Order: sequence, then structure tokens, then C-alpha cells
Amino acid sequence: MYRTKTCGELRQANVGEVVTLAGWVQRTRKMGGMTFVDLRDRYGITQIVFNNEVDAALCEAANHLGREYVVQITGKVEERSSKNANIATGDIEIIAQQLNVLSESATPPFTIEDNTDGGDDLRMKYRYLDLRRNAVRKNLELRHRMTILIRNFLDSRDFIEVETPILIGSTPEGARDFVVPSRMNPGQFYALPQSPQTLKQLLMVAGFDRYFQIAKCFRDEDLRADRQPEFTQIDCEMSYVDQEDVIEVFEGMARHLFKEVRGVDLPEKLQQMTWHDAMRLYGSDKPDLRFGMTFVELKDTFAGKADFAVFNEAAYIGGICVPGCAGYSRKQLDELTNFVKRPQVGAKGLVYIKFNEDGSIKSSIDKFYTAEQLLEVKEAMGAKDGDLVLILSGDNANKTRVQLCSLRLEMGERLGLRDKDKFECLWIVDFPLFEWSDEEQRLMSTHHPFTMPNPEDIPLLDSDPAKVRAMAYDFVCNGIEVGGGSLRIHDGKLQAKMFEVLGFTPEKAMAQFGFLINAFKYGAPPHAGLAFGLDRFVSIMAGLDSIRDCIAFPKNNSGRDVMLDAPSTIDQAQLDELFLDVKAPQE
Repeated sequence: MYRTKTCGELRQANVGEVVTLAGWVQRTRKMGGMTFVDLRDRYGITQIVFNNEVDAALCEAANHLGREYVVQITGKVEERSSKNANIATGDIEIIAQQLNVLSESATPPFTIEDNTDGGDDLRMKYRYLDLRRNAVRKNLELRHRMTILIRNFLDSRDFIEVETPILIGSTPEGARDFVVPSRMNPGQFYALPQSPQTLKQLLMVAGFDRYFQIAKCFRDEDLRADRQPEFTQIDCEMSYVDQEDVIEVFEGMARHLFKEVRGVDLPEKLQQMTWHDAMRLYGSDKPDLRFGMTFVELKDTFAGKADFAVFNEAAYIGGICVPGCAGYSRKQLDELTNFVKRPQVGAKGLVYIKFNEDGSIKSSIDKFYTAEQLLEVKEAMGAKDGDLVLILSGDNANKTRVQLCSLRLEMGERLGLRDKDKFECLWIVDFPLFEWSDEEQRLMSTHHPFTMPNPEDIPLLDSDPAKVRAMAYDFVCNGIEVGGGSLRIHDGKLQAKMFEVLGFTPEKAMAQFGFLINAFKYGAPPHAGLAFGLDRFVSIMAGLDSIRDCIAFPKNNSGRDVMLDAPSTIDQAQLDELFLDVKAPQE
């Protein structure tokens, strides 16, 4: 065998044993007549000692080892005279008796260390080397542990894991599909699933009343830190349940994961906040509750009190109170003004009011408003001496709230309030069932067209569908949407009405979703579901800013795999087999 022990398991109790280790050379150090080699595998690092006085030839061979050589070493375990408390094997070392080079290595393009000198693009190109780093390996081990905990939790609650197909029909309601040409059916295409949504609903019709799947999903959409073109969902569905039943089960799963993985006790009952309150108080349907600075609407406070057109003509005026920051300098305030004017935020400007410790007031609008009027703002904001109030206004309330949300998160970041070791989770409920699409010039499903409308609002489907609430719920942690789901429509007539509101003709609805419509004719139980983003969940647990480092082989922000050089062109013979012509994009 190549090894009898791993590089992470030897302790003082093993002193005196002769062992064989195998792994990569992390580094070598020559000190007088001795050479020290740090040998690394997935489990840890062990120090190997080569003594020139004991075996000169062996020591000379060790001197020629390069970084990342794969070697096999046999030797005797001894207690270290100079112990290393930073590694688990730091109390022992191996006195080498035999060295066998299994594989030589070129000089790696970056150091295989926790704090590497490799940039993102370089590490993605050589991802197989990046995965050797302790920091990245730990993320994948965490991912593995979480999937085991999830499977065991759901299995203990009578869920059955069922695999659904990867090659399905295209249902372009929502994000763009990735499509796959069919050689055996010329001119026709499969799609890769954006989620197993309709398939898991069919499993409910089939009587599998508790389903789950660790499911691969695909969406052809623009990328950012928490998105990849392919991602993994903890996908679940249940029959004969209402909204609170689903929330109870998956709140329990989240509580179990946080306890087992991070030793964190979530509250026995998580807060539920309506979508309207989340937007009103935080400007986001995924609010970060690790810190305060909730929005205060100030239109009535400023109404008609000065000749200041910016406020007088605004549809919305809102502010946040930043505790203890009245001492901000002009430079710092200019930085914040430039921040909100960035295209990503889109505000036209920023108003500040500093309520100084000595009781004085300094503001960017003090030439328009008296000190007494600004004190009214102080009272409305609940501000104290020493606080800074930041105000945005605009002609669209929701748009301005979203801008104010960006400012709030920026202040939370600057003040160190977004602690990655603190976790604040909640459910967002009562989403709008529809949202207006400027691109499509019609109402679109906020989640998907199978979401149950709130029974109280069903009459509004005919008169005012924009006001209909969805029986939907999102699980949010630290300002990140980790998962979401809804009660599903199980009545064929209501589903047909939903398609009608969305602008589907009966023929189009049947063409795209006929398999589901027909299935409902044979007795569909009430059902509901939820899907957590596994990548996002792991990244939160690991304290990462991006999901890329908890995925073995991720894509970059352009959707490319720079290691595999994918996507790439295919040769003409393959195109001919698929009856495809490629049209070059116009400049």
C-alpha cells in the first residue's frame, strides 16, 4: 500500500511507530546537515526530517525535491523538540528512512497556501491546484457535511429522494433556458432545467407526498457573486400541507444545520415579515437584520416647509439614522455622495444632517430649512446628539427605497456591522403574485405561474391582478435569499385563470404545460414546496463573499470555465450531425 497513515493523524501516542506517508511537498528547509520537508495531503501536514549524518544519500535526494512533488516516505515517529501548535501533528515528526518520488511537479503558478499569491483568474485556470489549498478544501468538506446532514434530516421526516431528468422541454417563462439540440429529432431541442418545479408537482400527483432532491439546475442569466449558470438546489415538495407546515419543517432544518455546523442556536420561532414591510423599512425583499438603520419616511416632515424643489417635487423622501457618526468629515460625506451617484445605485444626490454632540446642527440643506425644522427631522428619525442622518429622495418610491438600501448596506459595511459570524434569519411572506415587466410589457409571475394566490385576493385576478398576494415565502439570512417556495395551484380551473392573466392563450398554455394540466385532471392533492440554494447556504456557513469557492469547478463572471475553456466552438461535422448552422454575431 502507498501509505499506512495520513499526514493529519499522527500524535504523540504514535511515537516509536514506523509509518509510511504519501502526499505533496509543501516546502523544504535546509538547516545545516538536516533537511526538513513539510508533507501535505487532504488531512493535514506532517514534518519529515532527513539527517545527513544518518543517511547522506537520502538527505541529498530530499534536497532535490520541488514544491508539489508527490512522494512516499517511510520513517519512524519521534517527538519534536520544537513543537508547532499551529498544526494538529505539531508534537511529532518523522525521521525518514526511505523516500520514493511518485510524481515530479512543474513549479506551480501560485503558492499552494491559505494566503496565496494567485489572483482569481489564475486560480480558476488552475482550479485543480487551487483545490489543494486548505481554505478551498475546507469549503468543499463543509458542503459535503451539510449535504449529509440535510439528507439525514429529511430522511428522518419521511422525505424520499427522487432524481428528475436533466433533459426536459423548454418552458421560457422566467430566466433564459440553456438548450440542447437533439440529433435524433432534427430541429428540436431539449432544455436544461431551471428547477425541477413541474416534475416535483407531478410527483405529488403520483402520490410521493414528501420528495426531495439535491438537484442540479441551470439558468442562462447574467452572473454576479451569488449566481452561477449551473447551481445546486435542495429541492423539496410536500402534499397535504399549508404554508405554516412548510415553514415549520424547513425552519427546523435550518435550525439543525446552524446548530450542527456553526454551533449557533436560532430562535425557536423565526420572524416573519411581509414583503411590503421589508420594502418599506429596508428597501429590499432580503433585508439584513444584523444591524438597524431602518428607513423613516420624511415626506410629511418636509412637506411645504421650504422652497427646496428636490424635496417638494419628490414622490418619496426617506432617511436612515447612523448612530455616532455626526463627526463624519466632508471627505467622508463626499465619498458617500459619490457612492449613491454610482450607476449601480443611481441616486442623483445625498442630503445629510449632522446632529453634533454639542447640540449644534450642520446640514447640506441648512440654507433651506431652519434649525427648528431640522429638529423635527431629528425627532421623526429618533436621532440623538452625535448621530448622522442620511436622506435620499426621488420620483419613484420603490426605486428610491432600493437606492437607500444600497446606502444602508454600505454604512453597515463601513461600520463593521455585517459580522459574518452573526446570523439573523427570517421569512419574507405575502409577496406580490405578479410583477410588471418593461421588457415584455405585461405582468409576469413574481415566482412562477404555479404559485397559489392568496385565497382572499382571488377575486382581484379579474379586477386588479397587480394587487394579488402570493402564498409564497422566502428564507433570508444576513441579507441573502437562501431559499424560497410557495403553495402550488392544484385546481385546473384556477391554473387556467393564472395562465390567462399572464397572457397565455389556452393553446399556448397547453403546448407548454399540457402535461401538468392533464395530470391535474386525475386528482391533484394540495401541495407546496421550497428550494434552498445549497451553494448560497454553504457560502454563508463558510463566511464567503462569493459562492464560487464552495463549488469544485465554478464558472467566472462571464459564464466561462477558463480551466476547460468552455464554452467553445464545435467542429462542422458535429454541427452537421445536429442539422445546425451557426450564425456569427453582427458587430
